[in-house]
Amino acid sequence: MFFLYTLFALAAVATLIFAVPLRAKAWAATAVVGLGALAASAAAVGVLAGKAGLSLWSTPGTLFGGDSGSMDRLSALFVLLVSIGSVASVLYARGYLEHTLREKSPAHVSLHYTALTVMSLAMLGVVTSDGGYSFLFFWELMTVASFLLILYDAERREVRRAALAYLIMMHVGFVLLVVGFVTLDSTCGAATFGTLAEYFRTQPALPLLLVFLAGFGMKAGMFPLHVWLPEAHPAAPSHVSALMSGVMIKTGVYGILRVVAALGDLPVLRTAGYLLLALGIITGVWGVILAALQNDIKRLLAYSSIENVGIILLGVGIAALGKASGNHFVALCGLAGALLHTFNHSLFKSLLFFGAGNVLSQTRTTSLDALGGVAHHMPLTAILFLTATAAICALPPLNGFVSEMLLYLGLFDGIASGSDVLCAAAAVAALALIGGVAVMAFTKLYGTVFLGAPRTHEVAEASEVDNGRIAAMALPLTGILLVGLFPQQAAAVVTRSAEFFLHVPADASDYLLAAPLAGITRTVWLLVAVVGGLLWLRRRALRGRRVVPGATWGCGFTAPNVRMQYTGESFTEGLQSIASTLTQESGTGSSVGKEETFPSAHGFASRHNDRIGRLFGAWWVELLRLINQRVMRLRTGKINHYVLFALAFLALVFLLSILNLI
Repeated sequence: MFFLYTLFALAAVATLIFAVPLRAKAWAATAVVGLGALAASAAAVGVLAGKAGLSLWSTPGTLFGGDSGSMDRLSALFVLLVSIGSVASVLYARGYLEHTLREKSPAHVSLHYTALTVMSLAMLGVVTSDGGYSFLFFWELMTVASFLLILYDAERREVRRAALAYLIMMHVGFVLLVVGFVTLDSTCGAATFGTLAEYFRTQPALPLLLVFLAGFGMKAGMFPLHVWLPEAHPAAPSHVSALMSGVMIKTGVYGILRVVAALGDLPVLRTAGYLLLALGIITGVWGVILAALQNDIKRLLAYSSIENVGIILLGVGIAALGKASGNHFVALCGLAGALLHTFNHSLFKSLLFFGAGNVLSQTRTTSLDALGGVAHHMPLTAILFLTATAAICALPPLNGFVSEMLLYLGLFDGIASGSDVLCAAAAVAALALIGGVAVMAFTKLYGTVFLGAPRTHEVAEASEVDNGRIAAMALPLTGILLVGLFPQQAAAVVTRSAEFFLHVPADASDYLLAAPLAGITRTVWLLVAVVGGLLWLRRRALRGRRVVPGATWGCGFTAPNVRMQYTGESFTEGLQSIASTLTQESGTGSSVGKEETFPSAHGFASRHNDRIGRLFGAWWVELLRLINQRVMRLRTGKINHYVLFALAFLALVFLLSILNLI
């Protein structure tokens, strides 16, 4: 009955959005998403404030028997994450899509807003389902809705290609999840997350763990299953990229956390810790290096999402190893850092994609080599983008600093206490490398796009976006500042959510983290005071002086022009020479020939393609070609052959039923 009500509710939402006038569709979607987010957030705050849990639905008679949904403290944290990201994205969509309303049909726009609303509600269903049929139902609903959202500009070939690749990979992951839940149901009599612990106690745990890890890792963007992200995010509208990167991929993280928590104190927990730590290091390092090499804003941000998923997995690996070795402080720091970074990433990545959308809508490009000087024409966007850039680089006093500092504290404590010293040292080195390259990547991004001089007339004629989009960007900005300036309160929320894994009361967790968090808080506010004092002194010193602007130093050139500034390619040329084995180069245009004494005008653009992505793509295209070649042989055009095929299929079903195989 629950699923019937759900389908009726979705039909009502679609009817509402299709029925209202064109310019009211955004407000209808905002109202539905806002009401759903408000109701879900109110329940989540209540659970985090003290309730042990909240039962949401229960229904018998699904494919896996009984089915239910509930909200514990882990679900509550992810409900808040989904709610904030969904509301910000749907608010941003109105201004971003305004210029396309003349180009798209009302039905096209209605379908987009319907898919946006359904995706937001489906993600709430994913993180509150207890598993089994309802989980798979909401998971598939989320996938189909996001596929439709990517296809907003379906007239472009690259958009269709990216959407199809995304859909194929997501369904490979979906099949793996189905295998996992069917295995649970056949062994334990139920297909819920609650039965995972029983299965792991009585059956070999590693095979099922790997199946779920691959299924959820596909959605999360875990290496080497990450190849859909750099293609889907540039193809999708910016608010969709923000929702997918900031929120949707976290549902994969949620699934991984549920599965790892079910391992309890079993010996396989240490193996899972090693595996997650290794995957986190590889995913983080691979993602950040590829991010630094990109010359498109949205591709850079997509690879950065892969990097941050690596950091989150690294934290979960630390937590698993800490719990396996009995070091509660290491486990708490690892899991609290991972959960807080999951929340933090949803905030600053949404803000970054919104900023990228502002730049794209005003300049018609996201190519770093075609931009420059945007800050002069879009000052509010520049300030907001700079804040998100500093946050993702883990600079104080912003939120990224808090979550990564918790990870460092856990790793250093592990080294000091002798718990998995080599692994902890490797993780420290990897985290430091990821942080250093991230600073390079985002210095390149911000400097090339917002500083310098405009390279094209579109940039020179750009103007600031509407107040609605700025207001939508203010929502994640508020979260960034609150977490960064009040880390103790933010950590208190995630330590409550960590109870599902550590089984340590929140009061004890708060006590363990009290001293380090107090130090982080003092550091943050000391920095704020120092910066504020320096600004006051500067203003006081310049009060009686006249400041005259002058030309920027031209490095000795008498006639500098816009070409005499860094491009995205030149900024990371040194890194590219080191990381050439990770990428496959492609370029357009022609270079200056040796025989050209007085060269004519030339243009050249290069692209750094992920070798893993190329391998996946080549394999998948060849497989589809072979399948198509074999299937086409069955198209004989004769009705008697088609009847024979149908009879053969029915005979196969009958035989499998007799053998109890289906």
